[in-house]
Amino acid sequence: MSAVRTVLHLSSTSGPGGAETLVKRLAASLDPARFRSIVCLFRRGWLYDALAELGIPTWVIGMHGALDVGWAREFAALARRERVAAIHAHEFTANAYGSLMGQLLRVPVVATVHGKSYFADRAKRRMAYRYVSRVSRMVAVGEDLKAFIVRRAGVAAQRVGVIYNGVDGWTPPPATRAAALRAELGLHAYEHVVGAVGSLYPVKGHVHLLQALPRILAEHPKTVLLLAGQGELEQPLRAEAARLRVEAHVKFLGLRGDVPALLSLLDAFVLPSLSEGLSMALLEAMAAAKPVVATRVGGNPEVVLDGETGFLVEAQSPESIADGVARLLRDKARAARMGERGRARALERFSFRATVEQYQRLYAPA
Repeated sequence: MSAVRTVLHLSSTSGPGGAETLVKRLAASLDPARFRSIVCLFRRGWLYDALAELGIPTWVIGMHGALDVGWAREFAALARRERVAAIHAHEFTANAYGSLMGQLLRVPVVATVHGKSYFADRAKRRMAYRYVSRVSRMVAVGEDLKAFIVRRAGVAAQRVGVIYNGVDGWTPPPATRAAALRAELGLHAYEHVVGAVGSLYPVKGHVHLLQALPRILAEHPKTVLLLAGQGELEQPLRAEAARLRVEAHVKFLGLRGDVPALLSLLDAFVLPSLSEGLSMALLEAMAAAKPVVATRVGGNPEVVLDGETGFLVEAQSPESIADGVARLLRDKARAARMGERGRARALERFSFRATVEQYQRLYAPA
């Protein structure tokens, strides 16, 4: 029987977010007969706490500056002490430094790219990713993102694989729990519940969803918008809701640990992002059989079948977002059918088990 291989998951960020959620779920889901997961982070945060709850060994090694020899020494000592057989890095900093350390330690590296925000027009970052693609197994979370890496970073297409983020099945909460949650959130006065899940950062496009709300309310006046997530834009978004005079129809829920239960309350899920890799929140909403309205950016068109599982709309367009949401609320029977088709697509095309199996093949190639 072959020995269990230790996989060190290295993440640039500690979340909460889609990349961090994948790190947590992968670390907890590898076949224990073949793999042991440990994690290394640059800082504490949501991901550190989530891993601690799962009992997954986690180290924090802070990095100070671009060439921190102390970090490299401490990371190398950790890798040797724990007999690391593979490194799985996530996001730019982890991908770059993880690849360098893997080369020095002669340990194979999988480098997952989750989004486009690393590049901007910085030549050094493009050069770094060309290096990563040559010494590591580079993975993009979607075909659109792979094409972007090839085009913008100059990475050869054959050096970038694609492994989609995956989602598990969804179990609706008991009726008593759903009723209690509706009461807790004060939803009794509303006929329609629309929701978005994601950090309150500019790239997530929440301001455009808020600006769509007056148009939605013109047709569906008893609608409430639930925003689950935390971030730097909470106060500006609250101010925008007040400016638009829709604050009575918006509930800022902050970071929630009960997103599956929240999804059960929704008539429609909206992802108004300006850029995406492959959205975990979108996949989770579809797995919960919710019809979706998502912007036509990044990997969203790879997930949503326009007119079948929801609607794809233009980014930064409140008019387009409002039209998509209003169409779903106008015909809830059709919307429910879309949601069911979305659930089937999410579980068939974006299975988390398939995600795990594909990464495990990279950790221990035949």
